[in-house]
This record gives sequence, C-alpha cells and structure tokens, in this order.
Amino acid sequence: MSYFLPHLTNGWQVDMAILSEEERVVVIRFGHDWDAQCMAMDETLYGIAEKVKKFAVIYLVDITQVPDFNTMYELYDPCTVMFFFRNKHIMVDLGTGNNNKIDWAIEDQQELIDLIEVVFRGARKGKGLVVSPKDYSTKYRY
Repeated sequence: MSYFLPHLTNGWQVDMAILSEEERVVVIRFGHDWDAQCMAMDETLYGIAEKVKKFAVIYLVDITQVPDFNTMYELYDPCTVMFFFRNKHIMVDLGTGNNNKIDWAIEDQQELIDLIEVVFRGARKGKGLVVSPKDYSTKYRY
C-alpha cells in the first residue's frame, strides 16, 4: 500500500513537509517499502489516511534514499514513525522508554487514529510530550 501514500525523495522535501504544515500533524514513516514491518505499517497508514486528513498528513521516507536524518533521529530500526507539528518534533510516551518514535508496526487502525489524535490535541496545546492512550510496555504481556 506504500505506493498510494506520498513519498518524500530528498532531505529538502522532508524539511519542507515539516516546515510548511501549520494546522495538521505531520506523520512520517521512515523505512523501506520492501520491509515486511513497513508494509504492515503502510497498510494501516493507508487505511486511516482518509479518516485523519483533517488533522494529520502522512508521508513516507526511504531511509536509504534519504540518509540525511538517519543519525539525527537515530533511524536504525526497519520501520520508524515520527510526529511533527509546526516544525516541532512531538514525542509520545508509549511506556517503552523511547519517547522519540514508534519503531514497530501498529496494525490496529483505530489504535493509530487514537494515537495521532492525542498527538494533535497535545501539540495544539503546546506540549512537546504527550502520553499514549495505550501502554505498550512489556509488563502486561506475560
């Protein structure tokens, strides 16, 4: 499903996407279109794109084609999702210890919509860190 979502092919496009959006959250999936985890995440992102278009815009970035942000954002995982609002990186407390990004595929569409909505509401209030509606820590998986 990644071919349905807009791709940013260089660092300037990524910067302009983050800088130019004033009213919506910019959701960027960093990774590879051929990676299985990214395919699952892209499927979810494509499924919600129409539903969240009033408060979020979704872009895909290939980390091999655009290596400019790999060290800055520590993009070492196969699939990474990050949120930006008015040129500010919005961190999300997911209960995993890494508040900068989501580095796994979320396959439940409603779960991802809720997460983006929480980011949008918190970012509009000026918060740089929002708390996820679901705790993703491993302590509940036993």
